[in-house]
Amino acid sequence: MTGRAKRPSGPSIVFTCEHGGNAVPGRWAPLFREHRDVLRTHRGHDIGAAVVAETMASALDAPLFVATTSRLLVDLNRSPRHPRRFSEVTRALPRAERDRIHREYYEPHRAAVEAAVRDALGRAPRVVHIGVHSFTPVLDGAVRRADVGFLYDPARRGERELCAAWKAAMKDAAPRCVVRQNYPYRGVSDGFTTALRKVHGASRYVGVEVEVNQARLGSRAEARAMGKLLAESLSAALR
Repeated sequence: MTGRAKRPSGPSIVFTCEHGGNAVPGRWAPLFREHRDVLRTHRGHDIGAAVVAETMASALDAPLFVATTSRLLVDLNRSPRHPRRFSEVTRALPRAERDRIHREYYEPHRAAVEAAVRDALGRAPRVVHIGVHSFTPVLDGAVRRADVGFLYDPARRGERELCAAWKAAMKDAAPRCVVRQNYPYRGVSDGFTTALRKVHGASRYVGVEVEVNQARLGSRAEARAMGKLLAESLSAALR
C-alpha cells in the first residue's frame, strides 16, 4: 500500500500515542542512572509506535498527540488512581514530586486529547479515537501470537463493528498478517480509551487501541509500512 489513504467522510478521527518515547526530563534523570538499559526496552516505551502513529495520522490527515516522556516516569495510559501509574523508579518519590510530574507531564497530554475529542464532537456526530501502542513479542516466557491486536469494548456496538470491519480489511490487504481482537490485552482494562468511554456515550465516541507486535517494527521502514497498512485498512473499514 502506498500513498495517502482516502480520508473517509463521516466521523472525525483523533490519533494518540501515550508511550511514544523514552525521554526523561533533566530534573529526574539521576533517578534513572541505573535504569538506562531498561529505558531502551519495551518497559521504557512502545518501540516503533510513534512512527506507526505518525504515518497513520499523516495518511488520514488527522490530528495526532504523541507523548515522548518515558512511561517509567509516569504512565499516561493509566488512570490517575491506578497503583502502577508511577513505576518502581518514581513510586517512592515524595508526594510533592509525584504531583509535579502529574502536572507537567500527565495532565497536559490527557487534557489536550480530551479537548481534541470534544472539538471533534463539535464538528461531527461521532469521533473515532485510535490509541497506537506496541507490544513485546515475548513476555514472561510466553510468545505473543499476533502481528496486530485491536482492543475495544465488546459491549459498545460501534467499537465492535469497526474492529470487525477493520480486521476484515486487514485480511484483504495483507492475508498473512495475523490480527486478533482484544489481544494481547483486554479492551476494557484500565486505559485512556476506557476513561473516555465513561465521559462520552457509545453513539458518539469510538475508542480503539491498536497494539502492534514489535517484531514487525524492527526498522523505521517497517514501522512506516505497518502504519500505511493500518491507515488504508482503517479508511476502508470506516467507508
